Amino acid sequence: MRHIGVLIGAAAGVVVLDVLTKLWVVERLRGDTLRLLGGALLIRESRNPGAAFGFAGGATVLFSAVAVVVAVVILRVAPRLRSRGWAVALGLVLGGAVGNLIDRVLRDPSPLRGEVVDFLDFRVWPSFNVADSGIVIGGALAVLLSLRGIEPTGANTADPVSSDT
Repeated sequence: MRHIGVLIGAAAGVVVLDVLTKLWVVERLRGDTLRLLGGALLIRESRNPGAAFGFAGGATVLFSAVAVVVAVVILRVAPRLRSRGWAVALGLVLGGAVGNLIDRVLRDPSPLRGEVVDFLDFRVWPSFNVADSGIVIGGALAVLLSLRGIEPTGANTADPVSSDT
């Protein structure tokens, strides 16, 4: 049960931070741009109807469905988690999926077709948000855990390191 709490805590943290930052950007910035880090980071609102980097803008309903499927799969796996690392990784992905799904359900132009609010712009990469960051960081952590042979069940399938010195 402890690992489910870690997963839910990570997911809730991403969702809360994502929703609060998006509300702040939409309500407070109102089209203005903040320049941070000597102009290397811009905080400005943009809307994304598609997937990452604006890909497939006409498939918003599909991305909404994918987010629901991802959430259901993660919640079904959760009771078998025995790895804190996997709990964090899956929690970050879950929180990111739910954060962006909230936009797709509640924002214009219509439910399940809503545009996701992006606002972090490093000027060399498409803009993104906290939910996107959760998905990317959680995915990278999952890859790292897999490469190290750590399974969600806590089993370690990596070959033992030989100590022939």
